[in-house]
Amino acid sequence: MTTIDDPLLAARGPEPVDPEAEITLAFENNRHASLVFGLYDQNLAKIERRLRVASFANGNHVTLKGKSEACEHARRVLEALYERVALGQTITLGDVDGAIEESARQRSLFPDSEPSRGAFEQILTRKRGPVRARNAAQDQYLRALKRYELVFAEGPAGTGKTWLAVGHAVQLMEQGAVERLILSRPAVEAGERLGFLPGDMRDKVDPYLRPIYDALHDFMDARMVERGMQTGLIEVAPLAFMRGRTLTRSCILLDEAQNASSMQMKMFLTRLGEGSRMIVTGDPSQTDLPPGQKSGLSEAVNLLANLDVVGRVRFSEGDVVRHDLVRQIVGAYERAARANKQTRDP
Repeated sequence: MTTIDDPLLAARGPEPVDPEAEITLAFENNRHASLVFGLYDQNLAKIERRLRVASFANGNHVTLKGKSEACEHARRVLEALYERVALGQTITLGDVDGAIEESARQRSLFPDSEPSRGAFEQILTRKRGPVRARNAAQDQYLRALKRYELVFAEGPAGTGKTWLAVGHAVQLMEQGAVERLILSRPAVEAGERLGFLPGDMRDKVDPYLRPIYDALHDFMDARMVERGMQTGLIEVAPLAFMRGRTLTRSCILLDEAQNASSMQMKMFLTRLGEGSRMIVTGDPSQTDLPPGQKSGLSEAVNLLANLDVVGRVRFSEGDVVRHDLVRQIVGAYERAARANKQTRDP
């Protein structure tokens, strides 16, 4: 027999157990419901894994079973996804993750309010439509991009630093807030020696800048990208070509900034002119600079840390949105790095 020695616990009785709940949702439009559930119900499967609920879909109906709080969370997620589909937006597995994070944040900030309050920030471009942040770090990033003229974004691969920055830059140009996009990267080879590259200047730098091109084509039609590059509205150039310029009414993005030297970073930051926005992204753990050479990104972040007019966002392994496996890979490398550091510095 179990006895309760604490009189307060005895008076209160045993701790309540979260009861199993069952919620059934019925959506008006069958086609929209099938898009919400996903191909072979893959979106429902994602919600089941993340929220630890069971779901049973039948036509435009879905039944959720599990702990009451988890079922309520899943209900809010499905209703939010249905609203997006009804507006003509597409739903991917990444959007499902984002809806789960957004719903959790809304609930914690405004437990008794309507779902629209506390919603994640989004960007809007003509080709892709609205793109919403998928976690709190991305939401903070998009808010910083709208508020500050200079923003630093640090974090591992797959967190959306470059992709969202390019989308924000395209949005600014389409809104008329800036007149040009200037996208740059240090031309540093990642542990390889490629040797002589044939072709003109654009052919030589294209391999280094290909990730920026990919993001650009995600947010703009290929025809508009090509026309913009021909007319100078869009400029993609190595970092070394920035010296001596003053960039006004432009959105300037420096990607892979961990590979910029201290002198290069100082040169780049001082290019900022009137009416311009500057975004600097990089992953300090993946520098390709020669051993012993200090990264300009880390130095600049430390030097400008006390300036209120400069935004800074840090992403972590938990903010990876590229693929679940990428998040686990990044986590494994970070744990190994921490273990090595503890071994060196007991």
